[in-house]
Amino acid sequence: MADGEPGDLGVYYFRFLPQKTFPSLSAQETTSRLRQWSMLGRIQVQAFGFDQNFQAHRKDDFIMAFFKDPNVIPNLKLLSDSSGQWITLGTEVKKIEAINVPCTQTSMSFFNRLYSEDIVRDSGHIVKCLDTFCDPFLISDELRKVLLMEDSEKYEVFTQLEREEFLFCLFKHLCLGGVLCQYEDVVNPYLETTKLIYKDLISVRKIPQTQKIQITSFVFKVTAYDSAGMCYPSSKSHEQTFSYFIVDPLRRHVHVLYHCYGVGEMS
Repeated sequence: MADGEPGDLGVYYFRFLPQKTFPSLSAQETTSRLRQWSMLGRIQVQAFGFDQNFQAHRKDDFIMAFFKDPNVIPNLKLLSDSSGQWITLGTEVKKIEAINVPCTQTSMSFFNRLYSEDIVRDSGHIVKCLDTFCDPFLISDELRKVLLMEDSEKYEVFTQLEREEFLFCLFKHLCLGGVLCQYEDVVNPYLETTKLIYKDLISVRKIPQTQKIQITSFVFKVTAYDSAGMCYPSSKSHEQTFSYFIVDPLRRHVHVLYHCYGVGEMS
């Protein structure tokens, strides 16, 4: 069977959990920042429960069953390409792609190198540079250079594997924002918001023998296709249009983090 094609869809059943809240996204300071970054009203998290043990090697079956489930179909939200309004999928998913996203980082010290490599000053101010474009993004500081420009001298401050980490992806998405993003002059708002959302989405446990924190969640970057082509998270591909499925195998919850690139709410 080809990857992402339906298998035995009777294995997993899902239920929508509208009562599950995510304070990191609804906090007043976060909404103010998301408004400035042109992401407000275009990013959200939804929670769903499931009834069977999650098996990571069967992620494609799990996610295909998710899109076929009668409790998911009327509740999973996405933004309409034409109207810009929140809608449900309204089409039959024929194929999915689920990319494993490493999720091992348990400390924001992961980003300390931004200071030691003079991308950010000790004061927290982001070091400016001459304006250049990395389509469609305007790059006017060293932070965006290290996020986007592979030929920049400091790009290798983060290895390719580190760039694939969910913590890094989340930070990068917030830094790049939406169409009318007003960039920050200091790095703290990006770091603080990344930490809040990350902690809200992932699950951890303490290993008794070592007292170390271990992440128990699995993260997948998900794309779905109908008979006409890509239909989720959008019919239009963009680096800032994404859907991450964060699966908690112990609680049997899946958190769906969704964003569609565009012009966010301004008021």
